Amino acid sequence: MGLWIAALAAALLAALLLWWGNRQQLSAGLPRGRVIYADPKMWGRPEKAFFDVQTGLTGKPDYLVEQGGDLLPVEVKSAWAPPAPYASHLFQLIAYCLLVERATGKRPPYGILRYRDRTFAIDYTHEWEERLLEELDVMRALEKRGEADRSHDEAGRCRKCGYRSVCDQKL
Repeated sequence: MGLWIAALAAALLAALLLWWGNRQQLSAGLPRGRVIYADPKMWGRPEKAFFDVQTGLTGKPDYLVEQGGDLLPVEVKSAWAPPAPYASHLFQLIAYCLLVERATGKRPPYGILRYRDRTFAIDYTHEWEERLLEELDVMRALEKRGEADRSHDEAGRCRKCGYRSVCDQKL
């Protein structure tokens, strides 16, 4: 009888932990599925960045979730959501979709952009992919001509930049 009660208690505890884990995943803005990659800096050793030789693009999504055979990149922003996602955030997410596709051979149907209070699912279309590749070409051309100026006027963002020590445009 005691063994049966212990087994029942263990099963209830497992069910409770599963329920709590699912709730935490949803409250974090992650879609249902198995988190197979995570890059929160506070969790120890960071995951290796994705790299695409063809475009020279590199990056690490905050999460990569496997859902029904699809791999979904998730980018988490700490700010409150704007009425519509910022273009820079959209391009960042689309870049992660491209990197995942190039690294795994599996094209994500969409990516997730999670703000503090709202989540956007952004379809990874061929149109978005083309826009990203065109934007990369423009950036490379500006850099080659020496016309790639800083992309912001925020002193706080500038102070936290990893290139601040070598930047001739720091605020």
